[in-house]
Amino acid sequence: MFGKGSKLYSIVFLKCPRCHQGAFLQSHPYDLASMNRVRETCPKCQLKYRIEPSFYYGSMYVSYGVGVAVAIAVFVIILLTGLELGVGGIFGVIVAVLVLLMPWIGAVSKSIWANFFFKFDREIARDVK
Repeated sequence: MFGKGSKLYSIVFLKCPRCHQGAFLQSHPYDLASMNRVRETCPKCQLKYRIEPSFYYGSMYVSYGVGVAVAIAVFVIILLTGLELGVGGIFGVIVAVLVLLMPWIGAVSKSIWANFFFKFDREIARDVK
């Protein structure tokens, strides 16, 4: 379920959607010099990551959904831990967490978007080393 061959593996580990071996991004999401830049092609299977110009603009919609999910998760965690922060305090914690996770949310959103359009290919993954 979570190993190579599942979309979740590709998304969480930011790997190529087709072979699950090559890196999806040029560098780590928190590398501010090249934050969330997608490679042109997979270094392993040579899959072209950009189907068309501005292809990853659609990932902004995914990013919104992931951000809302993170905000709800933080809110639930605050409630479950019994912290009494008040409305302003809860809002501040949610904003702080979203700001800290912004590079990761952007990277995961692009990976989710790419996985909508590219499918895992077991044959290519087996041939690529």
